[in-house]
Amino acid sequence: MVATMTVQMMTVQDCVELAVVERGGMIESRHIGAAVVLSPDGTTAAVHGNAEAHVLPRSSLKPLQAVACLTAGAPLEGEQLALSTASHAGTDRHADVVRAMLIEGGLTEDDLGCPPDWPADSATRDAIVREHGAPTRLRMNCSGKHAAMLRACVASSWPTEGYLDPEHPLQVHIREVVERLAGEKVAGTTIDGCGAPVHALTLAGLARAIHRVGTASARSPFALHRVAGTLVQTVREMPWTIDGPGRADTVAIERLGVFAKGGAEGVMVMVAPDGTTVALKTLDGSLRARTIVAAALLARAGALTAAQVDDLAGALPLAVLGGGTGVGSIRPAPGI
Repeated sequence: MVATMTVQMMTVQDCVELAVVERGGMIESRHIGAAVVLSPDGTTAAVHGNAEAHVLPRSSLKPLQAVACLTAGAPLEGEQLALSTASHAGTDRHADVVRAMLIEGGLTEDDLGCPPDWPADSATRDAIVREHGAPTRLRMNCSGKHAAMLRACVASSWPTEGYLDPEHPLQVHIREVVERLAGEKVAGTTIDGCGAPVHALTLAGLARAIHRVGTASARSPFALHRVAGTLVQTVREMPWTIDGPGRADTVAIERLGVFAKGGAEGVMVMVAPDGTTVALKTLDGSLRARTIVAAALLARAGALTAAQVDDLAGALPLAVLGGGTGVGSIRPAPGI
């Protein structure tokens, strides 16, 4: 059971304007939220809103969960390693990697604790529908994370049954690793959409944790840093794994060389090649502006160029249409 805890989560008072939706020269909608930017050395470079507000990182927590699984002994490399931190689109290629992760651990799809789901990739979903298929656990976007958790259990001789219980040895280990990387205690724990525990952190704590993962060296003598560095390097080399072709995280990694991991309800973490790090959350939970806002904040900190941000904007679905023609755009707010 998850302990009942009272946590003051992000409120309107913690937020500033992060993005606007412009249609024909008029601002139609505004997205507020908070963001924190860390310099390559980990010091605070900029804060927009309240960085001490608590958020649920959702899938932006996956890099920390993956690092914990690796330090618990999950023997993952290459595509399997990258899929351990993915919110994948459920393509055949993604599903094949997750299936191999399970088979090599003596596991099956039935061991996965995530719910069955349709793939997010529309072409794959349409093909399954045409074949009279059904949602499966393998296609669920978090199946790679769950497979990594199961492989960690097998490696550490922990029971695979009940691996999602917050008091299971694996989840206790994950929580400890999250707290070590964030430099703070988790403020509360609840259950994510995939059934796994998700921990409330301050936005600043999330940024610290992702900075430590994103700047770690694969050659570090310390196991935690070494596996983190290898994880990030692998995702940068195989950006299709973490999301999917044409999807936001994959596009950002391909075009900018960053490490990017979005989470549900408008969360985004992004680490530039030089180590500059952004963590942000939109209060309304909207996903549409988070990637371009994070990139704009990295550019403002000098880690990316304006041309790179413009190139990324052209590859994301940011156009506002009127009769099929562009009449505006979703863009970072003036203060960003």
